[in-house]
Amino acid sequence: MESEARDEAKGPVLHIVVVGFHHKKGCQVEFSYPPLMPNEAHDSGLLPEEWKYLPFLALPDGAHNYQEDTVYFHLPPLSGDLKCVYGVSCYRQIEAKALKVRQADVTRETVQKSVCVLSRVPLYGLLQAKLQLITHAYFEEKDFSQISILKELYEHMNGSLRGSSLEGSQVYLGLSPRDLILHFQHKVVILFKLILLEKKVLFYVSPVNRLVGALMTVLSLFPGMIEHGLVDSSHYKPKSSVSDDLSLVESVSGAEDFVSVSVTDIASAGVDPEGVKAAQPAAEPPSSGNSTEGDNNHLRPPSRASPESSESDWETLDPSVLEEAPPKEEAAGGSGPEPADAFDSQPGTPITVQPLGVSGQGGVTQGLVSGLEEDQYGLPLPIFTKGYLCLPYMALQQHHLLSDVAVRGFVAGATNILFRQQRHLSDAVVEVEDARIQIQDPELRRTLSLTTADLRFADYLVKHVTENRDDVFLDGTGWEGGDEWIRAQFTLYLHSLLSSALQQENERLLADYGVPFVGAWKNTHNFRVWFSNQHPGMTAITAGHPFQGQYSVADVKLRLSHSVQNSERGKKIGNAMITTSRNMVQTGKAVGQSVGGALTSAKSAMSSWFSTLAQPAPVTSSSTPEPASEVKP
Repeated sequence: MESEARDEAKGPVLHIVVVGFHHKKGCQVEFSYPPLMPNEAHDSGLLPEEWKYLPFLALPDGAHNYQEDTVYFHLPPLSGDLKCVYGVSCYRQIEAKALKVRQADVTRETVQKSVCVLSRVPLYGLLQAKLQLITHAYFEEKDFSQISILKELYEHMNGSLRGSSLEGSQVYLGLSPRDLILHFQHKVVILFKLILLEKKVLFYVSPVNRLVGALMTVLSLFPGMIEHGLVDSSHYKPKSSVSDDLSLVESVSGAEDFVSVSVTDIASAGVDPEGVKAAQPAAEPPSSGNSTEGDNNHLRPPSRASPESSESDWETLDPSVLEEAPPKEEAAGGSGPEPADAFDSQPGTPITVQPLGVSGQGGVTQGLVSGLEEDQYGLPLPIFTKGYLCLPYMALQQHHLLSDVAVRGFVAGATNILFRQQRHLSDAVVEVEDARIQIQDPELRRTLSLTTADLRFADYLVKHVTENRDDVFLDGTGWEGGDEWIRAQFTLYLHSLLSSALQQENERLLADYGVPFVGAWKNTHNFRVWFSNQHPGMTAITAGHPFQGQYSVADVKLRLSHSVQNSERGKKIGNAMITTSRNMVQTGKAVGQSVGGALTSAKSAMSSWFSTLAQPAPVTSSSTPEPASEVKP
């Protein structure tokens, strides 16, 4: 709490940084306010070791191909701070001849620079909106020695953002799930389930603003993820020497030295479980968010993993947590709703979910095991913890992280083709341009295959998003089909999935999400941590897929359409049908032209023949016999 108070006093913005491209030195920091290193000048190019990749993140690969661009990136915490640093960078280039003051080191025709904000809060879109205006004004000066505007930006941002809450629409500014669904269609559900499995996911597209926009929009579908779920998402060590690699291997091999918090740990710590339950309100089960201060005196787990251990202790959750399932199931079954057999859900029935306010969710509290700020449902899920990274943009200099033994997984974005070519380093490559998800492992493809209920859910989203899309006055203005509505649907989906996972004896509930998927998800770190605690809000959540129901002819059509659009064989059949249809049309035209030409020739021949018969006999010479006269009576 004391560190949070100090952060609040300092303000949410840490530094304003200008990164430029030098023709000999490459990308380098040219200005920082306040200085990045203590006791250094504002124009010092020195960087903390943890932030050595900052110049390459702020000035992305291939930036010279675009007049301007925007980058979101994450930096690891510095020593003494255990939270991710969120970076937003606005890049522009200008012709050197347009500069009023041309410095001696400007030897190229264009000057490329980025203005970057390093922040404690993940307000990507809001920071971008403010930064773009200042970057434009900074370049319009045509004199990069005029840094007073950057100092004013620092003071203005800290003044306007101080005390800003991470709740509400300002967190999602610039992140549009509508555009995501219009582009990826039903594949958005596959991306959602893919990240739940904590796989190595690489997004690829250029320019960077499209890349980071698509990646962060997918993450915004997870309740509370942007606001509170990324604080541990950038805990990695920059690669500097071989000795560092050896130390990382040793730290991973010593992962069993770390002890996590579980039910058995509580018993061994001398805390009476009955006493813990008695300290809770009678109407609510024990929750990590409602633990009393006295309990915390007995149990002091680290609220954040330390920088030294965060990359190697991701396997430290006690497996005995999973053995405590029967008591939890009984507690959930006793106070929860009836099993989903009592449901009469129809596939076509629309499900409208109103978003819950902060007061309705009971606010957020510190998670005992995850260390994240959680709501009463235990969300956000602790996906980006214990060595699972979220890197909206990765520079080529960070390529080693894909194969780092201390990194158990990642959701990362890249624009360099070298990342895409090395597919063996990723479980899935998401090609944003073509809306394709490339998965090499056939077992993972089967695990992520959408069930009929999932297809209904995806089709329901797509239909509502595409309604009134052509009407410029109605597009995106209503509740249904809007951005907040889409996030509410995914919140319902995740709540129902979590509730169904507690009903382990009801296989039908799990089948609606996919038995292989649920089995794989229960082995992930995020589920094991979530399952190790009880969350009072889950008692009000009904188990079962929101789109469960009997099969119908519409489901068969939906499945067929999905198979044709996604399977390789279906794509080949679809391409063959298109080719055959095109050939038939062309052949029909050719035949029509041939038959039409023959009919025209025949018609002209017949016309000429009839016209010949209808013509009178021509007058000839006198030797020609005269025709017989008409006989009169």
